[in-house]
Amino acid sequence: MIHTTVGQLGHFFVILSFVTALVATVAYFLSALGLGKMAQAELVEEPQLAYAGESTSREANFGGKTAKRKAKPAVQNPEPPARDDWRTLARWAFYIHGAAVVGVASSLFYIIYNHYFEYHYAWSHSSRALPVQYMISCFWEGQEGSFLLWLFWNAVLGVVLTRTSSKQWEAPMLAIFALVQAFLASMILGVIFGDSFKVGSSPFLLLSEAMPDAPIFSADPNFVPKDGNGLNPLLQNYWMVIHPPTLFLGFALALVPFAYCIAGLWRNQPLEWIRPALPWTLIGGMVLGIGVMMGGYWAYETLNFEGYWNWDPVENAVYVPWLVLVAALHTMLIAKRSSAGLKMAIILTISTYVLILYSTFLSRSGILGNASVHSFTDLGLSGQLLLYLMAFIVLAVALAASKWKYIPADTDEASVYSKEFWLFIGATVLCLAAFQVIATTSIPVYNKILESFGKISNLALPADQVAHYSKFQIWFFVAIALLTGVAQYIWWRKLENKKWDALITPGILTLLISAGLIAFGEMKNPVYMALLVASIFALMTNGNILLDVIRGNYRLSGGAISHIGMALMLLGILYSAGYTKVISINNSGLLISKQEEFTKDNNKQNKENTLLWLNQPERMGQYQLTYRGQRIEARDVPGYIPRKDVEVIEGDFHGVALKDIIQDGKVYHKKGDTLALYPENTYYDVEYREPNGKIFNLYPRAQVNERMGLLASPDIRHKADRDMYTYVNSVPNPGDENKWEKTETYSVAIKDTFFLNDYVAILDDVVRTNEVEGMEIGPEDAAVRAKVRVLDKNGEHILSPAFIIKNRMVAHPAEMSDELGVRIQLNEINPQTGKFTFAVNRTQRDYIVMKAIEKPLINILWIGTLVVVIGFLIATVRRYRDFDKMKNKVA
Repeated sequence: MIHTTVGQLGHFFVILSFVTALVATVAYFLSALGLGKMAQAELVEEPQLAYAGESTSREANFGGKTAKRKAKPAVQNPEPPARDDWRTLARWAFYIHGAAVVGVASSLFYIIYNHYFEYHYAWSHSSRALPVQYMISCFWEGQEGSFLLWLFWNAVLGVVLTRTSSKQWEAPMLAIFALVQAFLASMILGVIFGDSFKVGSSPFLLLSEAMPDAPIFSADPNFVPKDGNGLNPLLQNYWMVIHPPTLFLGFALALVPFAYCIAGLWRNQPLEWIRPALPWTLIGGMVLGIGVMMGGYWAYETLNFEGYWNWDPVENAVYVPWLVLVAALHTMLIAKRSSAGLKMAIILTISTYVLILYSTFLSRSGILGNASVHSFTDLGLSGQLLLYLMAFIVLAVALAASKWKYIPADTDEASVYSKEFWLFIGATVLCLAAFQVIATTSIPVYNKILESFGKISNLALPADQVAHYSKFQIWFFVAIALLTGVAQYIWWRKLENKKWDALITPGILTLLISAGLIAFGEMKNPVYMALLVASIFALMTNGNILLDVIRGNYRLSGGAISHIGMALMLLGILYSAGYTKVISINNSGLLISKQEEFTKDNNKQNKENTLLWLNQPERMGQYQLTYRGQRIEARDVPGYIPRKDVEVIEGDFHGVALKDIIQDGKVYHKKGDTLALYPENTYYDVEYREPNGKIFNLYPRAQVNERMGLLASPDIRHKADRDMYTYVNSVPNPGDENKWEKTETYSVAIKDTFFLNDYVAILDDVVRTNEVEGMEIGPEDAAVRAKVRVLDKNGEHILSPAFIIKNRMVAHPAEMSDELGVRIQLNEINPQTGKFTFAVNRTQRDYIVMKAIEKPLINILWIGTLVVVIGFLIATVRRYRDFDKMKNKVA
């Protein structure tokens, strides 16, 4: 059955959201121009504008310059001001727009949740096997869903601002909000004009509409797939349920200061927008920073590049706007006292949102090609994305240029002892760090521009991106860490009378602590030493300031706490990235792999990866490692269960228990039961035995994906001072365990020696038995069992194939050993010669190639992130209260 109604309803809501966004834009624009009061303005004195310092003689103050305007004579007994009908219309249009966006989101999730695979979006991103939390992730895996998520957050914030903003700011600011919403809604509009002009990509396309040339629809126009393609296995992680919403909320929050800034310029009030925008800038910086770090933690837990940051172009495209937003925040703090600070605050606030749009263009236009593992494929929206970007660049730059004259120049030169000077320098360093990253990340864009002019560009992204970016960024953050300490002392007047004595104590403590850490930690890299000293200095200075501030008013401590968190993050990055220790050293001399991925640095890769055969212990540093076999996840069984205990039904996400499924003494399924399985992943049980005898297990996972090859994800053991990080690099090809080589036969007598798959085997004995698994032995039946002892370097294995005569029929069930890669049957007994004939098949032994590393002090990074968030929260609350008090005074 094809469910078209919900899709039609969803598409109606898309169109409604687009139209109402346009209506709200126009109505708010006209309201901002004052056209809603035009009729009343003809009867009464021209309404007073809200410029700071406006005099009763009708001189509007534009940042020190005045513009005299001739006032109209007042009429007798003026009528009360008329309602702003345009604003009323705009509000209702925006409310309907918000409701329509919710309707679109609800319709799309309804399609995904109910497995309506006749829709292309549901078929492409979902499947029946996914639990609900991953169905939520399916919602924003595709471009259309992520645009919709962005629309939703903007709509929520827009509604909040209509209820909380003062009348003077609502119309010009919400006009910008509504215009942004119109552009975003157009991205999912899915309307085609003529033969080829397409506006947006609809998430409500049917499969038959998205793939009209597919042969199946010629044979059956009503064909509906039984299941979908499923969610990318790398996205099947709880962080991907919360990371994208957080990141897009950060994008939406960055729109608020941008809208205030544009509104302030529009109203010829280039300074007044700072106060209401500041709390939003703080919370936007906090949420966007959390989103970035969530992405880093997801990468750390899910990807196998051994860290949380790989300088991928899409990672960079989100990191850069956050840096610029933090820089804008610092310039906003000095805007009241510094013309340069105000100008830079305007430039950086505009730049932050433009960079968010630019990052969207980079990741969704397809321009990055194969340069990023995160980028979306081009849905034909690159032209719209470019238009979206250019429209706001032109709007913001033109408006700022036309209003620049209203910003006065500073009368005094900035002193090196002024807080404005140091905050300005800090913001400049942040911008330089952002520029270095975005300049390199944009290389594919440069190439595309040159190609459009018929030129061929040989520019390429750095081969080793981590080394390229890190060698610059580390020095930028050395400077930033030092600046946070000095700036805090300047801010809190600790360096009065132009004396630097107050920095002597934290300076001495910094040198002593750093010297101890360098000496005892055997730190030899001078670059690392510089970052260590700068980070400790930031801790000492900001810690001292924090103690003083808390004694007075803890509400003022947000800046110091954020800077302490930043210093902790730098220390965590320094030790976890700079002093990662590989413990899976290959001392066997074996060439583990000749695969293509090892050719770049073959010697290093072979040295840092260990080959583990099933159930054969290997020494690795202080640990003894044993690979214990493949594991899978059942939906109603805690932990992992051996894969060999379940016959997996391919494509059905179910399996049949081959034996009782028991965990912690509890029987969850009896032999023969059907149990529901999680899809996609196989886990590899690696047992670690510590020198004290304590054992812990890690379960790195891997999936052989038809589209993406071997997808390996690590498992991590978290300790207070370090993480043990383990992942697999190579596993046997799926199905190889069922590929047996041709049968070999051996006729041996008791105590004879023969070879099984390169192992020495001895037939110790053949004895009568009354117990054979899966078969009942009656009094008229006969059964014997051989005892074959197989020797290897770590000990011996016992194989016991049976020979059964039951109801005058002969049976010889095989016994298999995964450790040995052997299947053996006792096929014949010859009483005359005293020999026993065995049939033997060999297969690929189960193994993994794995890498294990220790990442010291990585928890300091995550603790530092939390401390930064706390600092931002305290500062946000304080600035919001300040603004609220000021608003109440004005009211």
